[in-house]
Amino acid sequence: DAGTVSSSGVREKDIVLAFARKLQERLEQTGKVAVLLSRTDDTFLPLGSRVQFARDHAADLFLSIHADSEHEGSVRGATVYTLSDKASDREAAALAAKENASDLIAGLDLQQEADDVTDILVDLTRRETRNFSAAFANGLVGDLASATRMIKNPRRSAGFQVLRAHDVPSVLVEIGYLSNDQDEKLLTSDEWRSRVAEAVTQAVLRFFGQKYAYLGK
Repeated sequence: DAGTVSSSGVREKDIVLAFARKLQERLEQTGKVAVLLSRTDDTFLPLGSRVQFARDHAADLFLSIHADSEHEGSVRGATVYTLSDKASDREAAALAAKENASDLIAGLDLQQEADDVTDILVDLTRRETRNFSAAFANGLVGDLASATRMIKNPRRSAGFQVLRAHDVPSVLVEIGYLSNDQDEKLLTSDEWRSRVAEAVTQAVLRFFGQKYAYLGK
C-alpha cells in the first residue's frame, strides 16, 4: 500500500518511513528512549498488527506517522490526533469481552476477581491511557508549531483503529499533506525532517518526564 501519492509521484509510505528513521535516530541520541519501528522496510502491516506490536513490546508511547492528502490542494500543515471519546467507548466495551483483561493491569489475574471489579479496572486503565495520550498530544502541538506549519485547529480527535491500544498512550501525527506542493517540498527535505524530529523528540522527553513523575517512578 503506497498510501497517498503526490502529483509528482512521491509516495507516503516512503516519506513516513524516512521521517520515522530520522526520529528514531534523534530519540536514540538522547540515550533516554528505546525506539522500535513497526516496519523497517517496504512491508505492509494491517492496522491491528500495528496496535498489537505496541502492546507486545509494552510500549510507553505509540506514534502513528502519516502524510496524507486533501481534495483541496491549499490544505497544508501538521495535525495531531487522539482517539475520539465515541470511538474509545465502543472499543472499551469490546475490549472487556475479547481480550485478556489481566494484561492491561500489569499482570493482575483478573480471573480471580468479580466481573464488576474487572470492568472497573479496565475502565480506569482506559481512562488513564486516554489522559496520557491527550497530555502528549497537547504538548506535541506546541513543539511542532515551533518547527513547522500547522493546520488550522491542529489538535483533533477521531476514531482511528491504530490508536485503540487502551494500555498504550497513542497519537497519530499527520506531518503534512502530499497533496500540497509546498508541504511536499518540506516532506522531502532532510533539513526539515531533522528540525521536526527534534521538535517531536523534545515533546517525547517532556512527556516521559511528566508521566513518570506522576507515577512516582
